[in-house]
Amino acid sequence: MSPLAQRPFRKMNGAGNEIVVLDLRGTDLEVTPEEARAVAAAPGSHFDQLMVLHDPRTPGTNAFMRIYNTDGSLSGACGNGTRCVAWSLLDGTDFDAVVLETDAGILPCRRESEFGFTVDMGAPRLRWDEIPLSEEFADTRGIELNVGPADAPVLHTPAVVNMGNPHAIFFVENAAAIDLERVGPFLEHHPLFPERANISVAEVTGQDSMILRVWERGAGITLACGSAACAAAVAAARRKLTGRSVRVSLPGGDLLIQWRTSDDHVLMTGPVELEHDGTFAAEIFESAA
Repeated sequence: MSPLAQRPFRKMNGAGNEIVVLDLRGTDLEVTPEEARAVAAAPGSHFDQLMVLHDPRTPGTNAFMRIYNTDGSLSGACGNGTRCVAWSLLDGTDFDAVVLETDAGILPCRRESEFGFTVDMGAPRLRWDEIPLSEEFADTRGIELNVGPADAPVLHTPAVVNMGNPHAIFFVENAAAIDLERVGPFLEHHPLFPERANISVAEVTGQDSMILRVWERGAGITLACGSAACAAAVAAARRKLTGRSVRVSLPGGDLLIQWRTSDDHVLMTGPVELEHDGTFAAEIFESAA
């Protein structure tokens, strides 16, 4: 029997991004990719990201997080999931802030309202080898990558940004018109992205607003992706399409993104929602044995 059987979990969402929070602090348990896929396949615990909490590694932090995608692969960052974790840890306490850690870095989080949180996602990484890309590009504001006919590509010249995960952002006139379910898998696995990439289409609607749709690495189409919203905001500001404070509208809701000038950090503010608490049934792990 899997040691995760009968472990409690929280099913949440951040702006529609499906999140499961599993607290393994105080144990030496770890989640295998097979167990993560089994959790994602169960109707009551399906997720875009599984946020697994372990004992802190760094003094001053509340927990170390491992983040799993639906396919069992690891993610370096998940802003929407981090807000859900912050709510879960602060629920029933008088505190308003937590500090979380992933392999990608330290993520301070603060409560703005009962169900609203801001996450400091850190500074974007912008060099080609930090994304990473398999080829050198001097200017990552727009790299050479086209989809469709050479004389009339459907998508072209994406910006690339690393916000804990690799992101490619295509700026388009109508985000809803792009068949992201068709082009997303191809672009996620494009040879330019040795670690795969999150693929976004962004429609700038004003100096401080945009519409965003995301094909998420390891998860597919998602209602929201916090790190993608941060990456798109950074990419738009670098191209001078927007300012450094932007409302990003995703299918699941809006996120407020600020790319701070004082330290280059990207702040993301958005909602969380608790859907239900549950425990993992032993039978969901039978296929993972």
